[in-house]
Amino acid sequence: MEKDREKVQKKPVRLIAATCNNMGMGKDGTLPWSLPSEFQYFLNTITRVSRPGNMNLLIWGRLCWNSHPENIFPLANSLHVVLSKTLSSVPDHAHFLCQDFESAVRLAAQPPLSGIIETVWILGGTQVYEDALKHPWCDLLYLTDVMADFDCDVFFPDFDRELFKLQETFPDVPIEIQEENGIRFKCQVFKKKTDDTM
Repeated sequence: MEKDREKVQKKPVRLIAATCNNMGMGKDGTLPWSLPSEFQYFLNTITRVSRPGNMNLLIWGRLCWNSHPENIFPLANSLHVVLSKTLSSVPDHAHFLCQDFESAVRLAAQPPLSGIIETVWILGGTQVYEDALKHPWCDLLYLTDVMADFDCDVFFPDFDRELFKLQETFPDVPIEIQEENGIRFKCQVFKKKTDDTM
């Protein structure tokens, strides 16, 4: 057991989502709003790596995976894990299939992937976000505030805003309120307090 633990290389686990006024983030398996520039920001964020050859591990719940447009694949610098207890084979465009959140995160932390994975990105849905918020390696939450009301049937889970603190500024994150298609939105990052910052 001790030997297994030595092989685990802790990786940052980060969530990314966009939510409207009631924390809704989806309706009928799709986004309720059209914000191409916000979607581009999302893609840029999850594919950014510090060195050529490095990759990010993207964790998707099965429904979330099924709801994304096919034309976004392949994504640069990305390996995809789909979480499902019912699928028996890896879906098209994905690289791995895991039954639970912890085993998906462990993929990034153990050889052979531990040498190339920089960040584990959590892309939804609600239950996957809940698991990620509780994970000890979770450090950042990228949450775009879509400043409008939309009818949604999928919601981002509540989180402790004392534990996750909104950052005034953050690298590669625009600080100004933006507007597209008549909808205002603001890109935000919440940083999880660690023991040494409490």
